[in-house]
Formats: sequence, C-alpha cells, structure tokens
Amino acid sequence: MRIGIFGGTFDPPHIGHLLAATDACEALALDRLVFIPAAEQPLKVGMVAAPAHHRVAMVERLIAGDARFAVDALEIDRGGLSYTVDTLRVLRSRWAGDVAPFLLLGRDAVAALPKWREPEEVMSLAQVVVLTRAGESAELPAGVRALATRRVDVSSTEVRARVREGKSIRGFVPDAVATYIAAVGLYR
Repeated sequence: MRIGIFGGTFDPPHIGHLLAATDACEALALDRLVFIPAAEQPLKVGMVAAPAHHRVAMVERLIAGDARFAVDALEIDRGGLSYTVDTLRVLRSRWAGDVAPFLLLGRDAVAALPKWREPEEVMSLAQVVVLTRAGESAELPAGVRALATRRVDVSSTEVRARVREGKSIRGFVPDAVATYIAAVGLYR
C-alpha cells in the first residue's frame, strides 16, 4: 500500500493544499493520503492562529467526499511540539504489512530539513517528496524526490488576512471550510 503523509498547520487549509494532495495522489499512485495537522511546529512556535480542534475540523471539511484522503490528529492528541520523526515512528508502528510511506513537503519545509530533529531518520522512515510548483527548480538533498504540482497562488496567511479585513474567501477555500470559519468566528 502506498500512503502519502501531508503534515502542516493547516491554519486554515485551502484549495492549494487540496490540489497539491490531488496531484500527489495521482503522480505517486497513492492508495491513501493522510493529512496530519501539527499540534505545534517547532520552527513556528507561537505562530498558529486557530486552536487545534478547529484546524482538524477544517481539514475534515476540506477533504470531505474524497475517499483517498483522511485526517489523523495524532500530533494534536500527543500534544507538545510536533516532530516529524516521532510521527513517522508512530505511523510505521501502526501499519502492518507492505506499506510505502511518502512524506510530502513544500519547498520551504525541505530547505529547513537539516534543522529538524533526526533528519536522517526521517528520510529512512519515508520517501521524502517535495511538492514544487510547475516550472520551479530546486536544489534538493540526496534521496529527496521532486514532484511538480500546479501553481496555486494562495496561502493560509492570505486567507486569514482576508477574513480579518472582511473580504470574501470564496475560491480560496472550499465552501464548507469558509462556512466553518464564519460560523466559529475564526481569524477575526
């Protein structure tokens, strides 16, 4: 079984996350792609705006209706700083049989990979795949695979700013995510 692991703060999850996940599923022939919202990313301490349970609920709405996708709150349930190596160890212990894990990262994350806890172990536990925008070139560490995805110029930072400014986020996030943000009053 081929499983993609897509971690992040997802604060909020947006259409770029969904399209990158779709591209990865298709290009890597993944049987499943698991979104894993971070409790607290060590390199982004204090930068998360929405509480963890809201971020999980938004990811659930982002992926609703696509059986290839799942959300796993294991980092949030564990609490504290979210180290990828710990998450991969937990996932590997859960999975029995022949599983090929693919850790999906953005270019910014792979650039910080040497600063991660046990980066060599991360790379031994999963095939690291960097999601790049079509046409971008990247200098990648040995053993890291690049996967071109479509260019989507949207970010969680922009979505939060638009909500704060009272602007529409239609098209930036699925309607179910926008409805959740409005109903809960996030990012105001």
